[in-house]
Amino acid sequence: MRIAVAGGTGVVGRHTVDAVRAGGHEAVVLSRSHGVDLVTGRGLDAALDGADAVIDVASIETLKASAAIEFFTAATGNLVSAAGDAGVGHVVLLSIVGIDRIPYDYYAGKVAQEKVVEASRVPWTILRATQFHEFAEQMFERAKLGPLHLAPNARTQPVSAREVGERLAALAAGGPQGRVRDLAGPREERLADMIRAFARREGYRGWIPALNVPGPQMAGMRAGLALPGPDADLGRQTFAEWLAADSRP
Repeated sequence: MRIAVAGGTGVVGRHTVDAVRAGGHEAVVLSRSHGVDLVTGRGLDAALDGADAVIDVASIETLKASAAIEFFTAATGNLVSAAGDAGVGHVVLLSIVGIDRIPYDYYAGKVAQEKVVEASRVPWTILRATQFHEFAEQMFERAKLGPLHLAPNARTQPVSAREVGERLAALAAGGPQGRVRDLAGPREERLADMIRAFARREGYRGWIPALNVPGPQMAGMRAGLALPGPDADLGRQTFAEWLAADSRP
């Protein structure tokens, strides 16, 4: 099969491309660095020529609902439209557990993105996953008060980005299934503990206070609204195993 991966250079996108190729399929990376702009549609038609399936893991860094909605509506809208014109038989979208329960600006964009896919003329599959193990690194770098790193209190059940990529590749190789069961990590973790463990692994020895960070995302996560339901599929790699396996010094 020829499988196109939108956002194939990102955290989960790289693993998705690897998994597609490991499955014996041809992977086509859709990204600006590969001559494709999802927002404008530039390069999409040529890139999707002969594609059998498309996996959408493209993302944007923003804290504004308007920007998130605009990006996901335009990018995924162009993607599914071009996929329909190219005769692609299956679109697979990666989404996030809890986006319909937490009134967070970025999640509003993901909700809008799901609606675009659901209204598409191309048969589709949507997989929602929990935060990746890399979420600890992202929060360590972003949650700061001046030079002080913070450790937000939150409940999460992080999953391996590699395992998410493997699941997406497997879904794309099969038939459309609509909304499939969520994918989460093997056990619940405390985000503050994850951030501190990551910091220690990186050699940081400063004080990292744990606190209740204001805002709808962290409030929702403290309430457990980003955790999977009892019917979710669970991954294998724990956060501690990911931390130990990461080769960075």
